[in-house]
Amino acid sequence: MAAARQDPSPVGIVIATRNRSATLAEALRRLRTLPERPEILVVDNASTDDTRTRLARDFPEVRVLALPFNHGALARTYGARILDTPYVAFSDDDSWWAPGALDTAVRLFEAHPRLGLIAARTLVGPAAAPDPLNDVLAGSPLGCVGDLPGTQVLGFLACASVVRRRAYLDAGGFHRLLFFGGEETLLAYDLAARGWGVTHCPDVVAHHHPASGPRTGRPVVQRRNELLTAWLRRPVPYALARTRELAAEARYDGHARRALRGTLVRLPAALRQRRPLPPHVERAARLLEGVTA
Repeated sequence: MAAARQDPSPVGIVIATRNRSATLAEALRRLRTLPERPEILVVDNASTDDTRTRLARDFPEVRVLALPFNHGALARTYGARILDTPYVAFSDDDSWWAPGALDTAVRLFEAHPRLGLIAARTLVGPAAAPDPLNDVLAGSPLGCVGDLPGTQVLGFLACASVVRRRAYLDAGGFHRLLFFGGEETLLAYDLAARGWGVTHCPDVVAHHHPASGPRTGRPVVQRRNELLTAWLRRPVPYALARTRELAAEARYDGHARRALRGTLVRLPAALRQRRPLPPHVERAARLLEGVTA
């Protein structure tokens, strides 16, 4: 039997959670058996169930940051700021990392100094079925580049990503305005805009066990955040065109109407925080849309 790791792991795990104590407990049971023995930090988004009680009782070794109200995806950034490990792996309260995945990620980061984020290969549910996103990422037309591993991408699944902590904080982390739902694209843009590599590395593996059935309100939030991301980073003509498309759809579709209303409420803040992408990242974004449109 291999000896347990004695040195502190260079990777810490951050889990943002809210009111999902049972699934969180299962994820923590899996994570604390990893051979890498990473430090685990749970950032609780003001849960009103028994999350904090269960953590204190069943997982006393897990660090907890209890937030006074729900910060959404921004909770991950609060966690990354607290950890002092050079690398941070994100999990959700229904996901965990495969044994050895974090060691593989460390080797990739240390061999490639420009690498800022690894988008892992995701296996879903008890059958460990490949997530369809894996093929999308692997087939990215951005291709490979000599100083980075894997395939360059501008998207990923948050619960299956590992970041270089310095790069993540340099890019500002997940954006406050988006809250939750499709928040990954904006972070990928911001990393790339600062020169950090974002790549899909299939040798790094995450497991995701989402609840079955539709997630209420998720399509609306994702549509809203796609449009907000356009106003935050893309050229004005592009953002206007996407807004007109959603407005036209809103005439007959309730989800589109709610997404448009949510965008308009947040649009003044998005315009104040607008920072267009540098030309090379805008070209990459256009290339991806040309393939997937």
